[in-house]
Amino acid sequence: RAVIWLFMNGGPSQVDTWDHKPELARRDGKELAGFDKNTGFLTEQVGPIMKSAFAFQRQGDSGAWVSEIFPHLARHVDKMAFLKSCFTDSNNHSPALFKINTGFARMGFPCVGSWVIYGLGSESRNLPSFVVMSDTLGRGLPKGHAQNWGAGFLPGVYQGTAFKTQGAPIDDLERAPGVSETRQRAQLDLLRRLNEHQLQRSPGEAELAARIESFELAFRMQMAAPEALDLERESAAVRSLYGLEDPKCTHFARQCLTARRLVERGVRFVQIYSGGMENEKSWDGHQNIESNHRGFARETDQPIAGLLSDLESRGLLDSTLVIWGGEFGRLPLVQKGGTGRDHNPHAFTVWMAGGGVKPGVSHGETDEIGHKAVVDRVSVNDLHATILHLVGLDHTRLTYRFQGRDFRLTDVAGHVVKTILA
Repeated sequence: RAVIWLFMNGGPSQVDTWDHKPELARRDGKELAGFDKNTGFLTEQVGPIMKSAFAFQRQGDSGAWVSEIFPHLARHVDKMAFLKSCFTDSNNHSPALFKINTGFARMGFPCVGSWVIYGLGSESRNLPSFVVMSDTLGRGLPKGHAQNWGAGFLPGVYQGTAFKTQGAPIDDLERAPGVSETRQRAQLDLLRRLNEHQLQRSPGEAELAARIESFELAFRMQMAAPEALDLERESAAVRSLYGLEDPKCTHFARQCLTARRLVERGVRFVQIYSGGMENEKSWDGHQNIESNHRGFARETDQPIAGLLSDLESRGLLDSTLVIWGGEFGRLPLVQKGGTGRDHNPHAFTVWMAGGGVKPGVSHGETDEIGHKAVVDRVSVNDLHATILHLVGLDHTRLTYRFQGRDFRLTDVAGHVVKTILA
């Protein structure tokens, strides 16, 4: 019924998070024979194999290997289905972000959230059907900015509503002083009549129709959104569960708790970005993978674990698909001049929980050092096909005609990963 996509912006390292590779320690400091330097982004800075900076332990009844940086999420691995053989097309952030969000490595196409809303509509009349929350600590938007949650050639009503990163998440939730509800309603009715008159004269103006609906939604949100976004209504126990009082993770905890409140009220799709644009201000750990990943895991581990616990306790996890992942992985090699890792499009890990996912399973494998996906490989098209299937949509039939061609999220590819379906 709903999706919460927890986007680890910048490219988390699979071999330092969920894809345990003991061979890295055995071959630490050795050159990788036959390595193509064009794999990474900084081609002249590729060094030898580097072991993981973190200890791994098996967790849960499923025995999933988990990095030490996720002590809270380690208790939830039996809810998760791991896709350990994901791969993508680009080693550069912007096109890789477009690819994972829209299925195409260039801008201008509808994102996953827009396709889902186009296919299913919304269960909430008074809140946006698709909400995006990005970094609130001044570290910037993900590269590509709003194109990552844009509707592309779909009508504008299907684009994501981005909450502000500073101050109140939405502007103008309070009416202007001296303007009553009756007066505001009369103003909107007049505006609507004028816009509809223009629409009758130019019936093909899809953006005008979307603008009319946006005005109406904004009016309804003045009544519904303040309550939905008021986290003070939550109990002290719930706030503590998410880590809201912990300054290291307060910002992400607020977003995760807000996501639960939104899907509880019928919002269909929520995407939350951890990290911003610049190197080391996201999961883009070029210089020091240990400090980078430990820091961003510290920000997100408890809030995400709290979200899973909270959804489950409220009976919402079965109807809410939770997704964790980034735009690509990282090389099992050290980047010269530091202890970080460069980009790796050949392998990354995504996990899903709830929403029709089989718990406690793992699909696919990378090679012995986590360099490339080699067993039961999962393309971005496959990932999107699986997400659409889990929300009840057939990716081959969800189409939109644009410029004489039927487009779909998965283009002319994609297969549902059936091994992770409950």
